[in-house]
Amino acid sequence: MERLFDLDMQLVQDSVLLAIAIFFLFLALSYLLFNPVRQMLADRKLKIQTELDDAAADKTDAAALKAEYEEKLKGIEKEAEAILSEARQKALRNEAKIVEDAKEEAARIIARANEEALLEKKRVVDEMKQEMISVAAAMASKVITANIDVNIQNQLVDETIKEMGDSTWLS
Repeated sequence: MERLFDLDMQLVQDSVLLAIAIFFLFLALSYLLFNPVRQMLADRKLKIQTELDDAAADKTDAAALKAEYEEKLKGIEKEAEAILSEARQKALRNEAKIVEDAKEEAARIIARANEEALLEKKRVVDEMKQEMISVAAAMASKVITANIDVNIQNQLVDETIKEMGDSTWLS
């Protein structure tokens, strides 16, 4: 029977030469392929690390901006409250001015009405005087129809009015 695996010298030499060839092939390929791939992986790792650092910096910046915007929002609320307060004060001032103007207008209307009432009172007093004069003249003319002429009659009426005085007519 023959052997399945025969170790002869030719096989040993071929195996050693094949091992040396594979070693040199591995060495050449590692120099040509593995080192560039390792360099590419290192560059990629550096790029990823840089991007992670940039992302962390961006996250920090975003947190700072968020805090700043929250402060601005608080400031805006305060500013809005200040604007509303100012608007309320302005409305109160306008209200006071309108009320004051209305009071002044009412005072002017009352003063004008009082003046008109005084003028009307004077007119009524004058009419009353004229009416009393005419009544007194009519009565006097009936009493003294033949003895007194018109000039004497007017003189008597004027004397009577002077004796009575203005206080009698105004009351």
